[in-house]
Amino acid sequence: MSNPDLRPRRGGKKAFQFNMIVVGASGLGKATFINTLCGQQVIPRRNVDDPAQCAAEKSIAINPITVELEEDGIKMQLTVVDTPGFGDNIDNSSNFNTILGYVERQYDDVLAEESKIKRNPKFLDNRIHVLLYFIQPTGHSLRELDIELMKRLSARVNIIPCIAKSDTMTPRELIEFKKRVMEDIRFYDIHVYDFPYDEEDDDEETIQENMELRSLLPFAIVGSDEEIMVNGRLIRGRQYPWGVVEVENLKHCDYARLRYVLLSSHLQDLKEITHDVLYEQYRSEKLSKLEGLAEKVAAMHVQQSVGSFSQQ
Repeated sequence: MSNPDLRPRRGGKKAFQFNMIVVGASGLGKATFINTLCGQQVIPRRNVDDPAQCAAEKSIAINPITVELEEDGIKMQLTVVDTPGFGDNIDNSSNFNTILGYVERQYDDVLAEESKIKRNPKFLDNRIHVLLYFIQPTGHSLRELDIELMKRLSARVNIIPCIAKSDTMTPRELIEFKKRVMEDIRFYDIHVYDFPYDEEDDDEETIQENMELRSLLPFAIVGSDEEIMVNGRLIRGRQYPWGVVEVENLKHCDYARLRYVLLSSHLQDLKEITHDVLYEQYRSEKLSKLEGLAEKVAAMHVQQSVGSFSQQ
């Protein structure tokens, strides 16, 4: 598969492994987005649910899919974690714990590997570098489900909010909805990946690029598993009675910009923040808890020893 965006960021190191998780309610096109991003059908079309089972409680699934992307001889292992079943129940509190637990288990695996005297040279680092959260295109504001998920996960993973099926909204509606979503994110103090930059250390081009990308949040996404013929050329898009939505046309949606961010311009930055900030924070918290527990156990043993001595 040829992928023009599989290039290392200017001045950055080549990254051959990248892991992301895609979260959002059913029917928002997560599978279609993953297939579009990978340029192949890695997630098959799901069968329509049995109407008799619609009222039954469903459990969330965690499905990692790894594909190899290659461009000009450069190979990259891309792991995309799909989360079918998220948000499908009345009480979705367990969904948050399932996703958070998965993210933290990858940190635990790295921590355990780092603690070994002899480390495994073939150890696979499956830490999640970014979470794409798909928001329903309601045109109103964030739902409680959206707010809770992003607040709980923001301390553990880089979150990039996305408006799913953005072609269901008019350009004006989309602008207003983006504004409301970002107002909610600021109001509820949700920490998302906002394309950070340093005015003193970063060059002007990088600052300008990050400012532009920040202004696009949340990204408006349209995905398509199909290619259609438009004016003699084959494009990936969606055909409607009123015209065609081109997935990779920057005037139609933000998909191409998001793909550029994930597979090229900010890939290394997302990895570095995951390792240097999010993982280190988790590691410190985990080791502090273990140290505190060890101190409590030691204190209990001392008390028991003193008690035994007094009785004698």
